[in-house]
Amino acid sequence: MFAACPRGLEDALAAELAGFGARDCRPLAGGVLFDGERAVAYRANLWSRLASRVMRRVAQRRYRDDDDLYRLALGVEWERFFDARHSLRVDLSAVRSPLRSLNFATLRVKDGIVDRLRERTGARPSIDTRAPDARVFAHLEDRQATLYLDLSGEPLFKRGWRSGRDDKGQAPLKENLAAGLLALSGWTPQTPLYDPFCGSGTIVIEAAQIAFDIAPGLSRAFGLEKLLDHDAKAWAELRADAMRRAQAAARRGANAPRLAASDIDPRAIEQALRNFEHAGLPARAVDARVVDAAAARPPFDAPGTIVANPPYGERIEAIGTAGPPPGARRDAERHERAMRAFGATLRERFAGWHVWLLSSDRGLPAQLGMKQRRRTPLYNGALECRLFAFEIFARAAQLSEDDARRPPPPMPGKPSRR
Repeated sequence: MFAACPRGLEDALAAELAGFGARDCRPLAGGVLFDGERAVAYRANLWSRLASRVMRRVAQRRYRDDDDLYRLALGVEWERFFDARHSLRVDLSAVRSPLRSLNFATLRVKDGIVDRLRERTGARPSIDTRAPDARVFAHLEDRQATLYLDLSGEPLFKRGWRSGRDDKGQAPLKENLAAGLLALSGWTPQTPLYDPFCGSGTIVIEAAQIAFDIAPGLSRAFGLEKLLDHDAKAWAELRADAMRRAQAAARRGANAPRLAASDIDPRAIEQALRNFEHAGLPARAVDARVVDAAAARPPFDAPGTIVANPPYGERIEAIGTAGPPPGARRDAERHERAMRAFGATLRERFAGWHVWLLSSDRGLPAQLGMKQRRRTPLYNGALECRLFAFEIFARAAQLSEDDARRPPPPMPGKPSRR
């Protein structure tokens, strides 16, 4: 099988899949190849917080031209998985493929599938590119073609709790990337967590579902449920066990995690509160308030972890400034002032906290006036970002921009990642 994920989370996903019982996990760019029985595939769909999609490999061979792709698709026993009652979609990706037209290659794969079903069942499935019952992925390398049967349906980052009214902004943070930030930060439910730029609450919802043992796929449907070889009994037992785990965790009120979120936009907090309810979180699981990040204070007595995706000057303003300057650089200058104000707040009020910030702005450490301890390359969709890690000491001193840009020393026992 193959589980896709945001680039930068492959190693974390391999460890997660191994925890589900997967064997021979092999991280690749953009995902993990792994082996396992049907139960592993089912658990990966229901429980994976990092995967974007889980697919089962059904065929693989060397190819030279489009006709080889047709013959590859024609030889698969598709009638085991779906028939003319199912709608179908075929997608194709390629790396260094010698074929001239990937659109024609996709068409040949589709032709092989429908011709096989027509020969074996007397009818062909209809094509539905928007909401298909069955989905086939073809992946072409320079000389090898692989066909995968999708088991997920909608991408796995769609947890099922986000409402149609939810405005995630111009650069939405997908749920599995939010879970990846938590995994890379090393956060556990025993540690206080705060997101001062929470928006619609994606990061704290992922954290709360981890803390309350809520399966990320518990509120949604999956493509595997529509396939002809679906084991409905095994799937029902797996879901029932997930529900029992969530109910048991919700009863442990005395051990509730310390989670807090804030945003300068009251509408964002209103949406976050609705999302907390839709996500199945216990009442008051997250302390959510309207607060400017530049005026934030630690929400708990003990130091903890900040994990956040700061916006680009949309929901924060620097204290004591007269508003954004005119001209083409207005947004950039406003953002830089806001980050400087936020950095000052961190240094003055959050001693002992560990801070993890995802940003596409490589100048963020200098703007904060803080020296990064680590930076991890990640991708938010096609946007290249860095997850910057900072440790705030009791007597942190403001750094000059030159100091902040200087390469950080390696962390003890870990290689420097630049």
